[in-house]
Amino acid sequence: MSVTPPPAPAGRFDGLDGMRALAVALVVAYHVFPGGPFVGGFLGVDVFFVISGFLITSLLTREKDAAGRISLAGFWRRRARRLLPALVLVVVVCASIALAVGGDILTDLGRQVLGAATFSYNWLAVAAGGDYFAQTAPELFRNLWSLAVEEQFYVLWPLVLLLGVLIGRRARRFAIGRRRAGIAVVMAAAVASAVWMAVLVASASGDAAGGAGDAVTGGATGGAITRAYFGTDSHAFGLLLGAALALALPAVRASARPWVRRRATRDILLVAGSVAAAALVALALLPETATAWTFPGVLIAASALTGVVILACTWPGAVLGRALDIPPLRWIGVRSYAIYLWHWPIMVLLTASLARSGTGGADASVPWQLSVAALVFTLVAADLSLRLVETPVRRDGFRASIRGWGRALRGTAWRRAGAALGVVVTVALVAATSTAVAVAPTRSSAADAIAAGEAAVDAGTPTPGASAPAGADPAAATVSPVAPSVAATSPPIP
Repeated sequence: MSVTPPPAPAGRFDGLDGMRALAVALVVAYHVFPGGPFVGGFLGVDVFFVISGFLITSLLTREKDAAGRISLAGFWRRRARRLLPALVLVVVVCASIALAVGGDILTDLGRQVLGAATFSYNWLAVAAGGDYFAQTAPELFRNLWSLAVEEQFYVLWPLVLLLGVLIGRRARRFAIGRRRAGIAVVMAAAVASAVWMAVLVASASGDAAGGAGDAVTGGATGGAITRAYFGTDSHAFGLLLGAALALALPAVRASARPWVRRRATRDILLVAGSVAAAALVALALLPETATAWTFPGVLIAASALTGVVILACTWPGAVLGRALDIPPLRWIGVRSYAIYLWHWPIMVLLTASLARSGTGGADASVPWQLSVAALVFTLVAADLSLRLVETPVRRDGFRASIRGWGRALRGTAWRRAGAALGVVVTVALVAATSTAVAVAPTRSSAADAIAAGEAAVDAGTPTPGASAPAGADPAAATVSPVAPSVAATSPPIP
């Protein structure tokens, strides 16, 4: 492993910013407009997975081809610069606001912050017994489960590629066969991951049929689908499919060299890619089921369609790539990471504030005005995050950014005032986040009420007031894992 990395691979792929825009638009439409038509918009996460697997593998293989080696330190440093600034900003700002809002919004916040800090949110949620079907309070940072899956992939996948490079140096005469075998192994791993998700979900369905759980009320079914959907092992097929596409694409282009730039080839790919993109949107209109039809059926279909769109966009001379890179889509795609981070906690905070203010009852649906406000706040926050935090750190690095802050404290009066204000705000946000974690309850008031009611029933003395607290919705315990129709004013789970 080289300590000093070569320059980061240059170049970008046409159309992928547009694909990111489509993916985040589906997710945001699903979460922020729960009464809208995109009841299956959660599949946008799987579109992100395929894009990430493709891009990361392409960058690593380009680096290997250009420099003869893969620098793990350089790769992980670039990933940290890309991901950490926006993530830290979202966590401290939203946790501080949650402290001001108070109530159930703080439930189990310590585990959530730990999961965000260690990129283990998915597994901590599974270990804590998280159940989509028994949500009694929306988790503030629940959307970070998918970031955890990607980060775990970013840690393990470069190691696998590096191992392949080391093995390859000792078997150069089998170069062609080695590449094909590598692609086959990656595809086999993707298939195994999808099958494992199906097995987990099918076992839950079997338990439900036997009385251990129910597709509506949750129990074993909810816990198993949570495990299947959150698990890195059972939800890695999109990432692996993207990686396999990146490994195979050079060979595909080489074998199709006579037809690469022919107009007929470009036209065929334009049609195929356009149909695949339209099919993705159509899939997002289908409601989920707590069965293998959705987990992993629809998710596999979305991943495969994304692969077709990527192929159509990145083919030499492709028209679709340029079409998807129109300015509005490019603007959203560049900010898609920040949009994804901000939209869920903003929606949760707004709905919690609405409920606590008394303007939205426990049985009220999410008003469209609140959804529009959440969307506007999300876009503004994402743009400011990109301009003021993400881009400077990504361009200059952590140390240079900190040194720049120090120079500002020694600069002109205006620069000193701005830097000092930044220091004060940062300290205040960190202190508020720490306080929020310290005072966060481990269980929501609705969960406490349900437990009290069950205890009363077991004791044979049920009390009318023990079944639910004021403002709590008993139906909140029967939320579908990714269903857009949720009780109270909570947005659907990501």
